[in-house]
Amino acid sequence: QVQVVESGGGSVQAGDSLRLSCVASGRTGGRFAVGWFRQASGKEREFVVAMSDSGDSTYYAESVKGRFSVSRDNAKNAVYLQMNSLEPADTAVYYCAVTLERSFPGTSARLYDYWGPGTQVTVSS
Repeated sequence: QVQVVESGGGSVQAGDSLRLSCVASGRTGGRFAVGWFRQASGKEREFVVAMSDSGDSTYYAESVKGRFSVSRDNAKNAVYLQMNSLEPADTAVYYCAVTLERSFPGTSARLYDYWGPGTQVTVSS
């Protein structure tokens, strides 16, 4: 089994930055593809960014491109989401999702097998 835990959420002002962390533990084999998703209150979950298991490929939602960046530390089984120039529209619960089965699942949530409980990000104007 694989466990996924996010951290780093909080309440910030518009224009501020936050860095979310995602740590995968258990039988990851040290290699997994990851996706970040978010869900605002009353809205459907939406894709934010995906990173391949090698870390060589990434894909960002248009709404965050140029403001968010994803990175990983394979030695720690950790993935980071750096969020800059935050906007009130970024307010949501952010989820990290992982799969061992696919090298680059992309934007589809159903292709990720393990999910964290989420971390709240609140951006006020």
